[in-house]
Amino acid sequence: MSTSTLAPVSTPTLKPLPFDPSKLKGLSERLIRSHWENNYGGSVKALAVTKKHLAEALAAPDMPPYLYNELKREHLLRTGSVVLHEYYFDNLGGSGQADAGSRKALAEAFGSFDAWETEFRRMGTGLGGGSGWVVLGFNTHTRQLENYWMADHAHGPAATLPILVMDMYEHSYQMDYGAAAAKYVDAFFQNIQWETVAQRLEACCRPPAA
Repeated sequence: MSTSTLAPVSTPTLKPLPFDPSKLKGLSERLIRSHWENNYGGSVKALAVTKKHLAEALAAPDMPPYLYNELKREHLLRTGSVVLHEYYFDNLGGSGQADAGSRKALAEAFGSFDAWETEFRRMGTGLGGGSGWVVLGFNTHTRQLENYWMADHAHGPAATLPILVMDMYEHSYQMDYGAAAAKYVDAFFQNIQWETVAQRLEACCRPPAA
């Protein structure tokens, strides 16, 4: 294939925080800014570099496939990190009070809103001291809302759109809570931006067209 037909490399950019980090409850501004700048920001920069190297490698006729795939692995990991961090920060900055529509949708999917919250919290606490994500997601294939356990940025459920994302890597809470992951989970719930959750539910959970 001629290299002249390759698409130009799109450069990922840092998305601003959608809230004032000094006004969260139980999550310090220092923690949030460090998380946003160093962890999320680091992945944005790494993704840009990886995409540049991929474009160069694809144009190199002698590039061994196994080396190219190492770059694609990094591409997968960094893309997952950028996307999940953006979902995470976008669903923070709220009152923590779920609206009636979101409560109804979760009650229908899990039997009760409390059953959903109990499972989501338990999964987060279970990831304490390690790494991963807890994601409430809507599976477009099964048409179900479910909570998903994710060990890293690269391995997630197929055909699933994130509705509510909680980062459980230690960098998301260690500065404020040390190893007390359950206290971080409590603080996360106090700051959920349920308006954003409701918009995501509305966008993805409409009945399929007849």
